Amino acid sequence: MEPQPRIGVYICHCGVNISAMVDVEQVAEFAATLPSVAVARDYLYMCSDPGQALIRQDIEEHRLNRVVVASCSPRMHEPTFRGAAQQAGLNPYLVEMANIREQCSWVHSDREKATEKAKLLVASAVAKAALLEPLEEREVEVTPGVVVIGGGIAGMVAALDVADAGFPVYLVEKSDHLGGRVADLNRVFPTLEPVTDLLEPLIERVRSHPNVTVFLNAQVAGVEGYVGNFEVAVSGFRVSGSRLNELETSNLKPETHRLNIGSIIVATGYDVFDPHRKPEYGYGQYPNVITSLEMERRLAEGNLAVDGRTPQSVAFIQCVGSRDAQVGNLYCSRVCCMYTAKQAQLVQELLPEARVTVFFIDVRTFGKGGEEFYDEARAKGVRYRRGNISEIIRRGDRVVLLAEDTLLRQPIEFEADLVVLAVGMEPRSDTAALSSLLKLPRSADGFFMECHPKLRPVDTVVDGVFLAGCCQGPKDIPDTIAQAKAAASSALIPLIRGAVQVEAATAVVDVEECAGCGTCVEVCPYGAPALDPYLNVSVVNAVLCKGCGACASACPSKAIHLQRFTPGQILAQVEALVE
Repeated sequence: MEPQPRIGVYICHCGVNISAMVDVEQVAEFAATLPSVAVARDYLYMCSDPGQALIRQDIEEHRLNRVVVASCSPRMHEPTFRGAAQQAGLNPYLVEMANIREQCSWVHSDREKATEKAKLLVASAVAKAALLEPLEEREVEVTPGVVVIGGGIAGMVAALDVADAGFPVYLVEKSDHLGGRVADLNRVFPTLEPVTDLLEPLIERVRSHPNVTVFLNAQVAGVEGYVGNFEVAVSGFRVSGSRLNELETSNLKPETHRLNIGSIIVATGYDVFDPHRKPEYGYGQYPNVITSLEMERRLAEGNLAVDGRTPQSVAFIQCVGSRDAQVGNLYCSRVCCMYTAKQAQLVQELLPEARVTVFFIDVRTFGKGGEEFYDEARAKGVRYRRGNISEIIRRGDRVVLLAEDTLLRQPIEFEADLVVLAVGMEPRSDTAALSSLLKLPRSADGFFMECHPKLRPVDTVVDGVFLAGCCQGPKDIPDTIAQAKAAASSALIPLIRGAVQVEAATAVVDVEECAGCGTCVEVCPYGAPALDPYLNVSVVNAVLCKGCGACASACPSKAIHLQRFTPGQILAQVEALVE
Protein backbone atom coordinates (compact mmCIF):
# COMPACT_ATOMS: atom_id res chain seq x y z
CA MET A 1 0.00 0.00 0.00
CA GLU A 2 1.25 3.47 -0.92
CA PRO A 3 2.32 5.33 2.28
CA GLN A 4 0.39 8.43 3.28
CA PRO A 5 1.87 11.65 1.90
CA ARG A 6 4.27 13.48 4.22
CA ILE A 7 4.96 16.79 2.56
CA GLY A 8 7.69 19.31 3.34
CA VAL A 9 6.95 22.89 2.25
CA TYR A 10 9.76 25.43 1.80
CA ILE A 11 9.11 29.13 1.21
CA CYS A 12 12.01 31.11 -0.28
CA HIS A 13 12.69 34.79 0.48
CA CYS A 14 14.85 35.02 -2.66
CA GLY A 15 16.72 37.79 -0.88
CA VAL A 16 14.16 40.57 -1.17
CA ASN A 17 12.79 39.50 -4.55
CA ILE A 18 9.92 37.69 -2.85
CA SER A 19 9.98 38.90 0.75
CA ALA A 20 9.69 42.57 -0.26
CA MET A 21 6.11 41.98 -1.44
CA VAL A 22 5.14 38.64 0.16
CA ASP A 23 5.05 37.90 3.89
CA VAL A 24 6.94 34.62 3.61
CA GLU A 25 6.73 33.84 7.34
CA GLN A 26 2.95 34.09 7.16
CA VAL A 27 2.88 31.85 4.09
CA ALA A 28 5.00 29.25 5.89
CA GLU A 29 2.68 29.32 8.91
CA PHE A 30 -0.29 28.83 6.59
CA ALA A 31 1.41 25.95 4.77
CA ALA A 32 1.92 24.12 8.07
CA THR A 33 -1.89 23.88 8.45
CA LEU A 34 -2.47 22.22 5.07
CA PRO A 35 -3.38 18.51 4.83
CA SER A 36 -0.44 16.06 4.71
CA VAL A 37 2.15 18.77 5.47
CA ALA A 38 4.67 17.43 7.99
CA VAL A 39 6.99 20.45 8.08
CA ALA A 40 6.91 24.00 6.67
CA ARG A 41 9.84 26.41 6.70
CA ASP A 42 11.02 29.67 5.16
CA TYR A 43 14.62 30.43 4.25
CA LEU A 44 16.55 33.32 2.70
CA TYR A 45 17.77 31.44 -0.39
CA MET A 46 16.34 27.94 -0.82
CA CYS A 47 18.52 27.33 -3.92
CA SER A 48 21.72 27.91 -1.93
CA ASP A 49 23.77 25.03 -0.58
CA PRO A 50 22.44 25.54 3.00
CA GLY A 51 18.89 25.71 1.63
CA GLN A 52 19.29 22.44 -0.24
CA ALA A 53 20.93 20.88 2.82
CA LEU A 54 17.86 21.88 4.86
CA ILE A 55 15.61 20.00 2.45
CA ARG A 56 17.80 16.90 2.52
CA GLN A 57 17.94 16.96 6.32
CA ASP A 58 14.16 17.23 6.66
CA ILE A 59 13.58 14.39 4.20
CA GLU A 60 15.63 12.13 6.44
CA GLU A 61 14.51 13.40 9.86
CA HIS A 62 10.79 13.87 9.10
CA ARG A 63 10.49 10.94 6.68
CA LEU A 64 9.19 13.23 3.94
CA ASN A 65 7.96 11.59 0.75
CA ARG A 66 6.93 14.79 -1.07
CA VAL A 67 8.55 18.24 -1.32
CA VAL A 68 6.99 21.57 -2.30
CA VAL A 69 9.22 24.60 -2.89
CA ALA A 70 7.61 28.02 -3.26
CA SER A 71 10.17 30.25 -4.92
CA CYS A 72 10.98 31.41 -8.46
CA SER A 73 10.02 29.93 -11.82
CA PRO A 74 10.54 26.15 -12.15
CA ARG A 75 12.57 26.94 -15.25
CA MET A 76 15.21 28.40 -12.97
CA HIS A 77 15.67 25.87 -10.21
CA GLU A 78 13.41 22.84 -10.57
CA PRO A 79 16.45 20.71 -11.53
CA THR A 80 18.24 22.08 -8.44
CA PHE A 81 15.53 21.00 -6.03
CA ARG A 82 14.98 17.69 -7.80
CA GLY A 83 18.67 17.00 -7.38
CA ALA A 84 18.57 17.86 -3.67
CA ALA A 85 15.65 15.49 -3.11
CA GLN A 86 17.33 12.74 -5.09
CA GLN A 87 20.48 13.02 -2.99
CA ALA A 88 18.33 12.30 0.08
CA GLY A 89 16.85 9.19 -1.53
CA LEU A 90 13.57 10.75 -2.75
CA ASN A 91 12.36 10.25 -6.30
CA PRO A 92 13.00 13.59 -8.04
CA TYR A 93 9.54 13.60 -9.61
CA LEU A 94 7.96 13.88 -6.17
CA VAL A 95 9.06 17.53 -6.02
CA GLU A 96 6.59 20.26 -6.92
CA MET A 97 7.17 24.01 -7.22
CA ALA A 98 4.96 27.06 -6.70
CA ASN A 99 6.07 30.22 -8.47
CA ILE A 100 5.55 33.06 -5.98
CA ARG A 101 8.20 35.38 -7.44
CA GLU A 102 7.18 35.96 -11.08
CA GLN A 103 3.50 35.24 -10.33
CA CYS A 104 3.23 37.13 -7.02
CA SER A 105 6.01 39.40 -5.85
CA TRP A 106 7.11 40.77 -9.21
CA VAL A 107 3.62 41.49 -10.57
CA HIS A 108 1.79 42.95 -7.57
CA SER A 109 2.05 46.16 -5.58
CA ASP A 110 -0.29 45.22 -2.72
CA ARG A 111 1.64 43.20 -0.10
CA GLU A 112 -1.46 41.79 1.57
CA LYS A 113 -3.02 40.60 -1.68
CA ALA A 114 0.28 39.20 -2.94
CA THR A 115 0.63 37.23 0.30
CA GLU A 116 -2.88 35.81 -0.01
CA LYS A 117 -2.20 34.81 -3.61
CA ALA A 118 1.03 33.12 -2.52
CA LYS A 119 -0.92 31.11 0.03
CA LEU A 120 -3.32 29.92 -2.67
CA LEU A 121 -0.49 28.90 -4.96
CA VAL A 122 1.19 26.98 -2.15
CA ALA A 123 -2.10 25.25 -1.27
CA SER A 124 -2.55 24.33 -4.93
CA ALA A 125 0.97 22.90 -5.14
CA VAL A 126 0.50 20.89 -1.94
CA ALA A 127 -2.77 19.44 -3.25
CA LYS A 128 -1.03 18.31 -6.40
CA ALA A 129 2.06 17.03 -4.58
CA ALA A 130 -0.09 14.67 -2.51
CA LEU A 131 -1.08 12.91 -5.74
CA LEU A 132 2.34 12.81 -7.39
CA GLU A 133 3.72 9.42 -8.34
CA PRO A 134 7.38 8.42 -8.67
CA LEU A 135 8.62 8.23 -12.24
CA GLU A 136 11.59 6.31 -13.55
CA GLU A 137 14.37 8.15 -15.35
CA ARG A 138 15.74 6.38 -18.38
CA GLU A 139 18.84 6.64 -20.55
CA VAL A 140 19.44 6.16 -24.26
CA GLU A 141 22.74 5.44 -25.94
CA VAL A 142 24.46 8.12 -28.00
CA THR A 143 25.83 7.92 -31.53
CA PRO A 144 29.21 9.70 -31.46
CA GLY A 145 29.35 12.60 -33.90
CA VAL A 146 28.13 16.16 -34.42
CA VAL A 147 26.61 18.03 -37.35
CA VAL A 148 27.50 21.74 -37.42
CA ILE A 149 25.21 23.79 -39.66
CA GLY A 150 27.11 26.80 -40.95
CA GLY A 151 30.73 27.19 -42.00
CA GLY A 152 31.39 30.69 -40.69
CA ILE A 153 33.72 31.50 -37.84
CA ALA A 154 31.27 30.14 -35.23
CA GLY A 155 30.74 26.88 -37.10
CA MET A 156 34.44 26.33 -37.72
CA VAL A 157 35.44 27.03 -34.10
CA ALA A 158 32.72 24.72 -32.77
CA ALA A 159 33.64 22.00 -35.27
CA LEU A 160 37.32 22.14 -34.38
CA ASP A 161 36.62 21.91 -30.63
CA VAL A 162 34.51 18.80 -31.15
CA ALA A 163 37.02 17.32 -33.56
CA ASP A 164 39.92 17.98 -31.18
CA ALA A 165 38.01 15.98 -28.56
CA GLY A 166 38.24 13.00 -30.87
CA PHE A 167 34.73 12.87 -32.35
CA PRO A 168 33.69 13.06 -36.02
CA VAL A 169 32.23 16.38 -37.16
CA TYR A 170 30.23 17.14 -40.30
CA LEU A 171 30.41 20.82 -41.24
CA VAL A 172 27.55 21.87 -43.55
CA GLU A 173 28.05 25.17 -45.41
CA LYS A 174 25.45 26.62 -47.76
CA SER A 175 27.90 28.58 -49.93
CA ASP A 176 30.90 27.39 -51.93
CA HIS A 177 33.49 28.50 -49.35
CA LEU A 178 34.18 28.62 -45.63
CA GLY A 179 34.47 31.80 -43.59
CA GLY A 180 30.95 33.21 -43.60
CA ARG A 181 30.43 36.95 -43.15
CA VAL A 182 33.84 37.45 -41.56
CA ALA A 183 35.41 36.62 -44.92
CA ASP A 184 33.82 39.82 -46.30
CA LEU A 185 35.73 42.02 -43.86
CA ASN A 186 39.06 43.78 -44.25
CA ARG A 187 40.26 44.37 -40.69
CA VAL A 188 38.85 43.64 -37.24
CA PHE A 189 38.33 45.98 -34.30
CA PRO A 190 39.79 47.04 -31.93
CA THR A 191 43.22 45.68 -32.97
CA LEU A 192 42.89 46.53 -36.70
CA GLU A 193 44.61 43.28 -37.60
CA PRO A 194 43.83 41.86 -41.07
CA VAL A 195 40.95 39.41 -41.16
CA THR A 196 43.13 36.97 -43.11
CA ASP A 197 45.40 36.61 -40.08
CA LEU A 198 42.40 35.38 -38.11
CA LEU A 199 40.52 33.41 -40.74
CA GLU A 200 43.09 31.58 -42.83
CA PRO A 201 44.60 29.56 -39.95
CA LEU A 202 41.09 28.44 -38.96
CA ILE A 203 40.23 27.34 -42.49
CA GLU A 204 43.56 25.52 -42.75
CA ARG A 205 42.89 23.66 -39.48
CA VAL A 206 39.44 22.64 -40.73
CA ARG A 207 40.90 21.58 -44.07
CA SER A 208 43.57 19.39 -42.54
CA HIS A 209 41.72 17.96 -39.51
CA PRO A 210 41.11 14.22 -39.91
CA ASN A 211 37.90 14.33 -37.86
CA VAL A 212 36.20 17.08 -39.90
CA THR A 213 34.17 16.40 -43.03
CA VAL A 214 33.06 19.48 -44.98
CA PHE A 215 30.00 19.83 -47.21
CA LEU A 216 29.88 22.88 -49.50
CA ASN A 217 26.93 24.22 -51.49
CA ALA A 218 25.02 22.06 -49.07
CA GLN A 219 22.02 22.30 -46.80
CA VAL A 220 20.22 20.16 -44.26
CA ALA A 221 17.30 18.52 -46.05
CA GLY A 222 15.83 16.55 -43.17
CA VAL A 223 16.26 15.74 -39.48
CA GLU A 224 14.83 12.72 -37.71
CA GLY A 225 15.39 11.15 -34.31
CA TYR A 226 16.25 12.62 -30.95
CA VAL A 227 19.15 13.62 -28.72
CA GLY A 228 21.95 11.08 -29.04
CA ASN A 229 20.39 9.49 -32.10
CA PHE A 230 19.76 12.02 -34.85
CA GLU A 231 19.70 11.13 -38.53
CA VAL A 232 20.47 14.22 -40.61
CA ALA A 233 20.03 14.28 -44.38
CA VAL A 234 22.50 16.65 -46.08
CA SER A 235 22.16 17.55 -49.74
CA GLY A 236 25.32 18.94 -51.34
CA PHE A 237 28.98 18.39 -52.14
CA ARG A 238 31.12 16.35 -49.80
CA VAL A 239 34.57 17.88 -50.17
CA SER A 240 37.80 16.40 -48.87
CA GLY A 241 40.32 18.63 -47.13
CA SER A 242 42.68 19.00 -50.07
CA ARG A 243 39.84 20.00 -52.40
CA LEU A 244 38.18 22.70 -50.31
CA ASN A 245 39.33 25.36 -52.74
CA GLU A 246 38.52 23.38 -55.90
CA LEU A 247 34.74 23.30 -55.77
CA GLU A 248 34.16 25.89 -58.48
CA THR A 249 36.31 24.08 -61.05
CA SER A 250 35.17 20.56 -60.14
CA ASN A 251 32.63 18.34 -62.03
CA LEU A 252 31.45 17.04 -58.69
CA LYS A 253 27.81 16.08 -58.46
CA PRO A 254 25.61 16.95 -55.45
CA GLU A 255 24.41 13.99 -53.46
CA THR A 256 22.21 13.35 -50.44
CA HIS A 257 24.16 12.04 -47.46
CA ARG A 258 22.58 10.52 -44.34
CA LEU A 259 24.55 11.18 -41.19
CA ASN A 260 23.95 9.44 -37.86
CA ILE A 261 25.09 11.70 -35.04
CA GLY A 262 24.39 12.55 -31.40
CA SER A 263 24.27 16.36 -31.35
CA ILE A 264 23.58 19.29 -33.67
CA ILE A 265 25.10 22.78 -33.53
CA VAL A 266 23.30 25.56 -35.40
CA ALA A 267 25.71 28.29 -36.52
CA THR A 268 23.92 29.73 -39.55
CA GLY A 269 24.87 33.35 -38.93
CA TYR A 270 22.89 36.36 -40.10
CA ASP A 271 21.83 38.46 -43.08
CA VAL A 272 22.93 42.03 -43.62
CA PHE A 273 20.13 44.60 -43.60
CA ASP A 274 19.15 45.65 -47.12
CA PRO A 275 19.21 49.49 -47.20
CA HIS A 276 16.84 49.49 -50.20
CA ARG A 277 14.19 49.20 -47.47
CA LYS A 278 15.18 52.74 -46.42
CA PRO A 279 14.66 54.51 -49.79
CA GLU A 280 15.02 57.92 -48.16
CA TYR A 281 18.78 57.28 -47.98
CA GLY A 282 19.10 56.97 -51.75
CA TYR A 283 20.99 53.69 -51.72
CA GLY A 284 21.03 52.26 -55.24
CA GLN A 285 20.18 55.70 -56.68
CA TYR A 286 23.31 57.67 -55.83
CA PRO A 287 26.82 56.24 -56.36
CA ASN A 288 27.91 58.37 -53.38
CA VAL A 289 25.86 56.18 -50.97
CA ILE A 290 27.34 52.78 -50.12
CA THR A 291 27.03 50.22 -47.34
CA SER A 292 29.60 49.43 -44.67
CA LEU A 293 30.40 46.10 -46.38
CA GLU A 294 31.10 47.92 -49.63
CA MET A 295 33.36 50.26 -47.68
CA GLU A 296 35.25 47.21 -46.35
CA ARG A 297 36.08 46.21 -49.92
CA ARG A 298 37.11 49.73 -50.86
CA LEU A 299 39.38 49.99 -47.83
CA ALA A 300 40.95 46.65 -48.72
CA GLU A 301 41.69 48.00 -52.20
CA GLY A 302 42.81 51.39 -50.85
CA ASN A 303 40.52 53.20 -53.29
CA LEU A 304 37.73 55.46 -51.98
CA ALA A 305 37.22 57.46 -55.17
CA VAL A 306 33.67 58.28 -56.32
CA ASP A 307 33.40 58.69 -60.10
CA GLY A 308 37.15 59.16 -60.18
CA ARG A 309 37.17 61.92 -57.55
CA THR A 310 38.79 61.63 -54.12
CA PRO A 311 36.19 62.43 -51.46
CA GLN A 312 36.85 65.41 -49.23
CA SER A 313 33.89 64.81 -46.94
CA VAL A 314 32.89 61.32 -45.78
CA ALA A 315 29.79 60.77 -43.62
CA PHE A 316 28.83 57.62 -41.73
CA ILE A 317 25.20 57.02 -40.70
CA GLN A 318 24.69 54.71 -37.73
CA CYS A 319 21.80 52.35 -36.93
CA VAL A 320 20.64 51.65 -40.49
CA GLY A 321 18.23 48.78 -40.02
CA SER A 322 18.78 48.61 -36.26
CA ARG A 323 16.78 50.23 -33.45
CA ASP A 324 14.21 51.09 -36.11
CA ALA A 325 10.53 50.35 -35.55
CA GLN A 326 9.68 51.27 -39.15
CA VAL A 327 11.55 48.25 -40.49
CA GLY A 328 10.60 46.04 -37.55
CA ASN A 329 14.08 45.80 -35.99
CA LEU A 330 13.90 47.15 -32.46
CA TYR A 331 17.19 45.62 -31.32
CA CYS A 332 20.76 46.95 -31.41
CA SER A 333 23.08 45.08 -33.77
CA ARG A 334 25.95 45.54 -31.30
CA VAL A 335 28.79 45.81 -33.84
CA CYS A 336 27.85 48.86 -35.94
CA CYS A 337 29.29 51.53 -33.62
CA MET A 338 32.57 49.70 -33.38
CA TYR A 339 33.05 48.84 -37.06
CA THR A 340 32.10 52.43 -37.94
CA ALA A 341 34.83 53.67 -35.58
CA LYS A 342 37.20 51.24 -37.30
CA GLN A 343 36.28 52.35 -40.82
CA ALA A 344 36.31 56.04 -39.87
CA GLN A 345 39.84 55.69 -38.49
CA LEU A 346 41.05 53.90 -41.62
CA VAL A 347 39.45 56.54 -43.86
CA GLN A 348 41.05 59.32 -41.81
CA GLU A 349 44.44 57.63 -42.18
CA LEU A 350 43.95 57.04 -45.92
CA LEU A 351 42.62 60.59 -46.54
CA PRO A 352 44.21 62.80 -43.86
CA GLU A 353 42.83 66.00 -45.43
CA ALA A 354 39.25 64.73 -45.59
CA ARG A 355 36.53 65.56 -43.10
CA VAL A 356 35.15 62.35 -41.56
CA THR A 357 31.86 62.67 -39.66
CA VAL A 358 29.79 60.03 -37.89
CA PHE A 359 26.08 60.69 -37.36
CA PHE A 360 24.84 58.66 -34.42
CA ILE A 361 21.83 58.13 -32.16
CA ASP A 362 23.88 56.76 -29.26
CA VAL A 363 27.38 55.32 -29.25
CA ARG A 364 27.51 51.81 -27.80
CA THR A 365 31.03 50.51 -27.43
CA PHE A 366 30.46 46.83 -26.71
CA GLY A 367 33.36 44.59 -25.86
CA LYS A 368 36.79 44.76 -24.30
CA GLY A 369 38.75 47.79 -25.42
CA GLY A 370 35.73 49.30 -27.12
CA GLU A 371 35.61 52.60 -25.25
CA GLU A 372 39.33 53.16 -25.75
CA PHE A 373 38.94 52.42 -29.47
CA TYR A 374 36.13 54.97 -29.75
CA ASP A 375 38.27 57.58 -27.97
CA GLU A 376 41.13 56.79 -30.33
CA ALA A 377 38.92 57.45 -33.36
CA ARG A 378 38.00 60.89 -32.05
CA ALA A 379 41.61 61.61 -31.19
CA LYS A 380 42.54 60.92 -34.82
CA GLY A 381 40.10 63.58 -36.00
CA VAL A 382 36.87 61.66 -36.59
CA ARG A 383 33.95 63.94 -35.71
CA TYR A 384 30.89 62.50 -33.98
CA ARG A 385 27.60 64.36 -34.40
CA ARG A 386 24.40 63.31 -32.68
CA GLY A 387 21.63 63.48 -35.21
CA ASN A 388 18.74 61.80 -37.01
CA ILE A 389 18.98 61.63 -40.79
CA SER A 390 15.60 62.08 -42.45
CA GLU A 391 16.64 62.03 -46.11
CA ILE A 392 19.60 62.13 -48.50
CA ILE A 393 19.28 64.16 -51.70
CA ARG A 394 21.54 64.82 -54.68
CA ARG A 395 23.15 68.23 -55.19
CA GLY A 396 25.48 68.30 -58.16
CA ASP A 397 28.28 65.77 -57.69
CA ARG A 398 27.66 65.63 -53.95
CA VAL A 399 24.85 64.45 -51.70
CA VAL A 400 23.16 66.36 -48.89
CA LEU A 401 22.10 64.82 -45.60
CA LEU A 402 18.91 66.43 -44.31
CA ALA A 403 18.98 65.87 -40.58
CA GLU A 404 18.12 67.08 -37.12
CA ASP A 405 20.99 67.78 -34.77
CA THR A 406 19.49 66.25 -31.64
CA LEU A 407 21.88 68.11 -29.33
CA LEU A 408 21.28 71.54 -30.83
CA ARG A 409 17.63 70.64 -31.56
CA GLN A 410 17.66 72.25 -34.96
CA PRO A 411 17.52 71.06 -38.59
CA ILE A 412 20.77 70.93 -40.53
CA GLU A 413 22.05 70.21 -44.03
CA PHE A 414 25.34 68.39 -44.37
CA GLU A 415 27.11 67.99 -47.72
CA ALA A 416 29.25 64.92 -48.36
CA ASP A 417 31.11 63.31 -51.22
CA LEU A 418 30.64 59.80 -49.83
CA VAL A 419 28.05 58.40 -47.39
CA VAL A 420 28.48 55.05 -45.65
CA LEU A 421 25.39 53.32 -44.24
CA ALA A 422 26.22 51.28 -41.13
CA VAL A 423 23.86 48.39 -41.86
CA GLY A 424 22.91 46.04 -39.03
CA MET A 425 22.24 42.34 -38.67
CA GLU A 426 19.02 40.48 -39.37
CA PRO A 427 17.95 36.84 -39.05
CA ARG A 428 18.80 34.87 -42.17
CA SER A 429 16.04 34.56 -44.74
CA ASP A 430 16.08 30.77 -44.35
CA THR A 431 15.72 30.90 -40.55
CA ALA A 432 11.99 30.07 -40.69
CA ALA A 433 12.62 26.95 -42.79
CA LEU A 434 15.36 25.68 -40.48
CA SER A 435 13.22 26.54 -37.46
CA SER A 436 10.45 24.33 -38.84
CA LEU A 437 12.87 21.54 -39.70
CA LEU A 438 14.52 21.42 -36.27
CA LYS A 439 11.42 22.45 -34.26
CA LEU A 440 13.31 25.44 -32.85
CA PRO A 441 11.38 28.47 -31.57
CA ARG A 442 12.40 32.01 -32.45
CA SER A 443 12.29 35.12 -30.29
CA ALA A 444 10.38 38.27 -31.19
CA ASP A 445 13.34 39.62 -33.15
CA GLY A 446 13.32 36.57 -35.44
CA PHE A 447 16.59 35.00 -34.25
CA PHE A 448 16.67 31.50 -32.77
CA MET A 449 15.64 31.46 -29.12
CA GLU A 450 17.90 30.04 -26.44
CA CYS A 451 16.47 27.97 -23.60
CA HIS A 452 17.35 30.56 -20.95
CA PRO A 453 19.17 33.87 -21.57
CA LYS A 454 21.39 33.51 -18.50
CA LEU A 455 21.51 29.91 -17.33
CA ARG A 456 21.29 28.11 -20.69
CA PRO A 457 22.37 30.59 -23.38
CA VAL A 458 23.41 27.99 -25.99
CA ASP A 459 20.79 25.32 -25.30
CA THR A 460 17.48 25.07 -27.15
CA VAL A 461 14.18 23.46 -26.18
CA VAL A 462 15.16 20.53 -28.40
CA ASP A 463 17.58 18.35 -26.45
CA GLY A 464 20.83 17.84 -28.29
CA VAL A 465 20.50 20.97 -30.47
CA PHE A 466 22.67 23.97 -29.58
CA LEU A 467 23.16 27.52 -30.86
CA ALA A 468 26.39 29.29 -31.75
CA GLY A 469 27.05 32.78 -33.03
CA CYS A 470 24.77 35.32 -34.65
CA CYS A 471 21.93 32.90 -35.43
CA GLN A 472 20.95 33.47 -31.79
CA GLY A 473 21.35 37.26 -31.94
CA PRO A 474 23.79 39.99 -33.02
CA LYS A 475 27.28 39.75 -31.55
CA ASP A 476 30.90 40.55 -32.36
CA ILE A 477 33.67 38.08 -33.18
CA PRO A 478 34.91 37.48 -29.58
CA ASP A 479 31.38 36.80 -28.33
CA THR A 480 30.69 34.62 -31.35
CA ILE A 481 33.77 32.50 -30.70
CA ALA A 482 32.96 32.27 -26.99
CA GLN A 483 29.46 31.02 -27.73
CA ALA A 484 30.78 28.60 -30.35
CA LYS A 485 33.10 27.07 -27.77
CA ALA A 486 30.25 26.88 -25.27
CA ALA A 487 28.03 25.15 -27.82
CA ALA A 488 30.80 22.67 -28.64
CA SER A 489 31.30 21.89 -24.94
CA SER A 490 27.57 21.33 -24.48
CA ALA A 491 27.35 19.16 -27.59
CA LEU A 492 30.26 17.05 -26.32
CA ILE A 493 28.64 16.20 -22.97
CA PRO A 494 26.31 13.45 -24.27
CA LEU A 495 29.02 12.15 -26.60
CA ILE A 496 31.53 11.79 -23.79
CA ARG A 497 29.03 10.22 -21.41
CA GLY A 498 27.86 7.79 -24.08
CA ALA A 499 24.27 8.06 -22.87
CA VAL A 500 21.69 10.76 -22.12
CA GLN A 501 18.94 10.92 -19.56
CA VAL A 502 15.41 11.19 -20.88
CA GLU A 503 12.70 13.26 -19.20
CA ALA A 504 10.21 10.92 -17.52
CA ALA A 505 7.24 13.31 -17.32
CA THR A 506 5.90 12.56 -20.79
CA ALA A 507 2.59 11.82 -22.46
CA VAL A 508 1.13 8.33 -22.09
CA VAL A 509 -1.52 6.76 -24.35
CA ASP A 510 -4.32 4.54 -23.06
CA VAL A 511 -4.55 2.19 -26.04
CA GLU A 512 -7.97 0.95 -24.90
CA GLU A 513 -9.40 4.45 -25.34
CA CYS A 514 -7.39 5.55 -28.41
CA ALA A 515 -9.47 5.82 -31.60
CA GLY A 516 -6.46 6.22 -33.87
CA CYS A 517 -7.69 9.54 -35.28
CA GLY A 518 -4.18 11.02 -35.52
CA THR A 519 -5.07 14.38 -33.94
CA CYS A 520 -2.13 14.07 -31.55
CA VAL A 521 0.23 13.50 -34.49
CA GLU A 522 -0.96 16.72 -36.14
CA VAL A 523 -0.70 18.98 -33.08
CA CYS A 524 2.60 17.77 -31.58
CA PRO A 525 5.37 20.28 -32.37
CA TYR A 526 8.08 17.70 -31.63
CA GLY A 527 6.88 14.74 -33.69
CA ALA A 528 6.60 12.48 -30.63
CA PRO A 529 3.29 10.65 -31.33
CA ALA A 530 2.88 8.33 -34.29
CA LEU A 531 0.15 5.93 -35.38
CA ASP A 532 1.06 2.28 -35.11
CA PRO A 533 0.45 0.89 -38.65
CA TYR A 534 -0.76 -2.46 -37.31
CA LEU A 535 -2.77 -1.58 -34.21
CA ASN A 536 -3.94 1.83 -35.52
CA VAL A 537 -3.41 3.49 -32.16
CA SER A 538 -1.14 6.32 -31.15
CA VAL A 539 2.30 5.53 -29.74
CA VAL A 540 4.37 8.27 -28.07
CA ASN A 541 8.15 8.29 -28.44
CA ALA A 542 9.07 9.27 -24.90
CA VAL A 543 12.49 10.50 -25.98
CA LEU A 544 11.01 13.09 -28.33
CA CYS A 545 8.17 14.10 -26.00
CA LYS A 546 8.72 17.37 -24.11
CA GLY A 547 5.66 17.10 -21.91
CA CYS A 548 3.98 20.19 -23.39
CA GLY A 549 0.50 18.63 -23.14
CA ALA A 550 -0.70 19.66 -26.61
CA CYS A 551 -1.66 16.10 -27.49
CA ALA A 552 -3.51 15.50 -24.21
CA SER A 553 -5.59 18.65 -24.58
CA ALA A 554 -6.39 17.97 -28.24
CA CYS A 555 -7.25 14.26 -27.96
CA PRO A 556 -11.03 13.93 -28.58
CA SER A 557 -11.09 10.51 -26.89
CA LYS A 558 -9.18 11.72 -23.81
CA ALA A 559 -6.92 8.74 -24.34
CA ILE A 560 -3.73 10.67 -23.59
CA HIS A 561 -2.65 11.98 -20.21
CA LEU A 562 0.51 13.79 -19.20
CA GLN A 563 2.47 12.34 -16.32
CA ARG A 564 2.71 14.80 -13.39
CA PHE A 565 -0.25 16.68 -14.94
CA THR A 566 -2.99 14.10 -14.74
CA PRO A 567 -6.66 15.17 -14.62
CA GLY A 568 -6.82 14.17 -10.96
CA GLN A 569 -3.79 16.29 -10.05
CA ILE A 570 -5.08 19.31 -11.97
CA LEU A 571 -8.55 19.06 -10.43
CA ALA A 572 -6.99 18.85 -6.97
CA GLN A 573 -5.13 22.10 -7.70
CA VAL A 574 -8.29 23.80 -8.89
CA GLU A 575 -10.23 22.69 -5.82
CA ALA A 576 -7.49 24.06 -3.56
CA LEU A 577 -7.73 27.42 -5.30
CA VAL A 578 -11.50 27.77 -5.01
CA GLU A 579 -12.02 26.50 -1.46
